[in-house]
Amino acid sequence: MKKIYVADDDLGILDATKLMLELEGYQVETFLDSSIIQKMVTAPPQLLLLDIWMSGEDGKDICRELKGKKATKHIPIIMVSASRDVEDSVREAGANDFISKPFEMSLLISKIKQHSL
Repeated sequence: MKKIYVADDDLGILDATKLMLELEGYQVETFLDSSIIQKMVTAPPQLLLLDIWMSGEDGKDICRELKGKKATKHIPIIMVSASRDVEDSVREAGANDFISKPFEMSLLISKIKQHSL
């Protein structure tokens, strides 16, 4: 089973995304904060969905840190945001893709499959 991590500070989004991805056959683990960084190093997933703003933490900084580590730089990161005008800045942070909230689950699944899952 393919493993995906989802990091967002909105429990509703985490629960809904987890449910939908599990119905698609993915193993999903959710995170509310930057504890995702350590988990990515010790037990890496095949893909990370990462919110840009998480309770005062900048997802772009988390993305840069993960893309700068030898152990995690190869893991695709899809950044998610309610703001549509941040796509260029998430690419500069090293994200592999971007999706704006609210999103259709079919679009999310398509983007996940696009990144080799």
